[in-house]
Amino acid sequence: MKLKILGFGIAKEIFGGPFVELELGKNSDVASLRARLEERFPKLKELSSYLIALNNEFALPGDIINAPDEIALIPPVSGG
Repeated sequence: MKLKILGFGIAKEIFGGPFVELELGKNSDVASLRARLEERFPKLKELSSYLIALNNEFALPGDIINAPDEIALIPPVSGG
């Protein structure tokens, strides 16, 4: 299945734009997506942490991804 992953903050810079498209097998989970993203964009491994959201909710590694899901990569945020 073809997925569109939105990137915010530093993730947008790492992607080279506001989103990236990626092919994953049917019934893939968030852990598989994370591994594929880090394979394609090794700089993601340098981040102290980042979260993946499915349909506006933080996702767990075992959550299954479906083709129409809205997927976002949310990098660490600092503020004061």
